[in-house]
Amino acid sequence: MTGKQATLLEVKDLSIELIRGQERRTVLDQVSFSLEERAVLGLIGESGSGKTILAKAIAGWIAPPLFRKGGQVLYRGRDLFGLSEADTRALRGRHIGYIGADPGSSFDPTIPVGVQIAEKLRAVRPDIPMAQAAKRTIELLDRVRIPSAARRYREYPSQYSGGMLQRAMIVDALVAEPTLLVCDNVTQPLDVTVAAQIVRLLRDLREDIKAGILFITTSVPVVAEIADDLLVLSKGQVVERTTPARMVAAPEHTYSRELLERMPRIWTEQPPLRSTVEAQEARAKAGGKTQPILSVQDVTKHYSVPDRDRFFGKQVVQAVRGVTFDVFPGDNFGLVGESGCGKSTLSRLLSWVEPPDSGSILFDGKDIATMSARERLTMRRGFQLLLQDPYNCIPPNLPVGRTIGFSLQVHGAGRKEIREKVDAVMAEVGLPRELAERLPIGLSAGQRQRINIARALVLEPRLMILDETLSSLDPMEQARLLDLFEKLQASHGLTYLFISHDLAMVRKVCTRIAVMYLGKVVELADNQTVFMKPAHPYTKAMLSAVPVLEEKPYRAEDCLLEGEPPSPIDIPEGCSFRPRCPLAIGRCAQQEPGLKVVAPHEYAACHLAA
Repeated sequence: MTGKQATLLEVKDLSIELIRGQERRTVLDQVSFSLEERAVLGLIGESGSGKTILAKAIAGWIAPPLFRKGGQVLYRGRDLFGLSEADTRALRGRHIGYIGADPGSSFDPTIPVGVQIAEKLRAVRPDIPMAQAAKRTIELLDRVRIPSAARRYREYPSQYSGGMLQRAMIVDALVAEPTLLVCDNVTQPLDVTVAAQIVRLLRDLREDIKAGILFITTSVPVVAEIADDLLVLSKGQVVERTTPARMVAAPEHTYSRELLERMPRIWTEQPPLRSTVEAQEARAKAGGKTQPILSVQDVTKHYSVPDRDRFFGKQVVQAVRGVTFDVFPGDNFGLVGESGCGKSTLSRLLSWVEPPDSGSILFDGKDIATMSARERLTMRRGFQLLLQDPYNCIPPNLPVGRTIGFSLQVHGAGRKEIREKVDAVMAEVGLPRELAERLPIGLSAGQRQRINIARALVLEPRLMILDETLSSLDPMEQARLLDLFEKLQASHGLTYLFISHDLAMVRKVCTRIAVMYLGKVVELADNQTVFMKPAHPYTKAMLSAVPVLEEKPYRAEDCLLEGEPPSPIDIPEGCSFRPRCPLAIGRCAQQEPGLKVVAPHEYAACHLAA
């Protein structure tokens, strides 16, 4: 930035109260700051610090049970709390753009994404013809690097990946050319490669659109890549005003130091102990048993979907393509990859929510496909699936204790046994006993995930499949739950399968890691090998995009991928990674590489792997 810029936004002593029944508490307490044109102001804090409520206040969305206690929010000198609802709506649509962290619920599923964005533009600029609005929308979709923008304009939200929907939300916020952009945790739900693209995109756009950006996040490394100045928010109060560089070098407030201590260290932190494969081999030499608790053998899953370009036509989605790996007792096995790579489909197959088309899944040496219904019910006590969304996984109309104990009821346990086990697991996962009789309304995401953990633990499983279980939580709450998982593993002998896009978390806890791309495992190795000597260029690309404060061994300029992976409906000939690979050779276009041994306990699907 050059020269003094005009002040876009000024927040003066803003206080917001939550009033609900007998509950009355201050959620924002005398918050003050200003934001200039073309500047990026970072706002960081853990869940519950008041970040999202502040974002809503700036966007004009404060409504009961939230009430303004005092202060002002001034946009170019106009107090947003003094405007009528119609004026606030007009200002928000035309001059203030908002990008949230939940793109899935931001678009109407029955209307094409591009059409929705164009109609929004015409709502705030009725003088623009529909054809011109459509043209501008397609230009912006192309600008945020959505492939085949003209075709995607007519596609529905269900046809977009999570990363593409997040970029479409940026277009939705930019289409009316706002001068203030509020980005509320936009990178947290995204995998690392897409998140890095979003940050680079916002950094480029701030000069092009001459807008001021309020960038709200829970991650110090992410905010350090984009923000000029930084506010640290704790319990509704600004506890430190600084720059990202100063905060990293010399944080002043105790809370700021705690945030930094909780940030991931990937290359300077010791990984978990040696791979359990090596431990099992050592046991085998001593005459011990080496049978895996979970064995996945050449599993595939395809889906038939309508072809919108042909009447009664069908297309095949190749979601999972010949996946093979073993998970041993006591292992912390990680499964990582971009959104759309087939991780969640595989988790449904592993937990037998749906069967694979071919291949076999063995639990304790027994093929699940050959089990009777009664055997499967008994087998399900042995492993449990924990999902990402802590809100929709818990019935809102059941007390917490009944939710936790319901699975015991399904398996025929009596009332006394259920009550005793529910009390025990609630204490073990850190939930107060009085929550048992309460509905889950008002509980934080972290508390809700503890309920999910208790619900799984009450059946005394041996294997837990964690499908993005921690991805919606801030780093501090993640760290607390990882400590809990470690304690539960020590006391119950649990085996974990972590399915995640969060490479920093995987580095911290997983002993072995499988990397997935377009439905296939492209690399499988122990923790140290994957992060220090990856054999596949896709693994290097993901590692180059991880937001960390330490120096990376892989430069984003050399490795980072642009755009989305190819569609699983139209997988490229030869190596499926070839169109995005910086190292592709002629053989890659003709022959698909299989997973081969490149070193002891290390496998990679790449023609160039040694």
